[in-house]
Amino acid sequence: MLATCGPDDLKRLHENRADEWECYDICLEKIQERRLEMELVTVERQYDRNKITFFFTAEKRVDFRQLVKDLAAIFRTRIELRQIGVRDEAKIKGGMGICGRELCCSSFLGEFSPVTLKMAKGQQLPLSPNKLSGLCGRLRCCLSYEHEGYLESLARMPRVGARVTTPRGEGRVRKLDLLRETATVQLDEGALTLVLGAAEMTWDARQDLPRGRPRRPRKPCHRDEPTEH
Repeated sequence: MLATCGPDDLKRLHENRADEWECYDICLEKIQERRLEMELVTVERQYDRNKITFFFTAEKRVDFRQLVKDLAAIFRTRIELRQIGVRDEAKIKGGMGICGRELCCSSFLGEFSPVTLKMAKGQQLPLSPNKLSGLCGRLRCCLSYEHEGYLESLARMPRVGARVTTPRGEGRVRKLDLLRETATVQLDEGALTLVLGAAEMTWDARQDLPRGRPRRPRKPCHRDEPTEH
């Protein structure tokens, strides 16, 4: 902390926030006049009023040099246009997630961690874009929160399709419940289905190893036979 915020500082802050709305409207009007393919997200005016930053999103690169000149001529200060991603846009605007709580990115997340579809598959979630995507249209950040825990549970369980031995006989794993760490096993005899924990089954761990790619037969190498001179 550099200094305590006083009444004059708070007044200047509120004035800057009010000016940002006016800057937003003017910039939006200029974007429409120039017919630029960009979407203005928000405006931030520096405390000392020496700089105004306009945040925007765009699907491709935008030539906004003339727009910067227009804005600099109007506001008589430094102008910066900064392109951000859709996740940063959601963080700035905020909103409610599918869980009913405030978006993680706008409430407590400081940085965005990479999220992959493999995380959703590991948690046995339905691969539906509507259920896996957040307001930004990308995979939800919360998919990475429990990913390590699911991997640990998966390491203690047989894979789907593995042959296991149970107290009732041998069978094959048809389904896994990683939260309860149970497996649905279909027995070979009688078509009986059981729900068992990892301690109630034995299996060959080599079945859990990923299968390697089949090797292609190597083409015979035809070498030129030596010629007699």
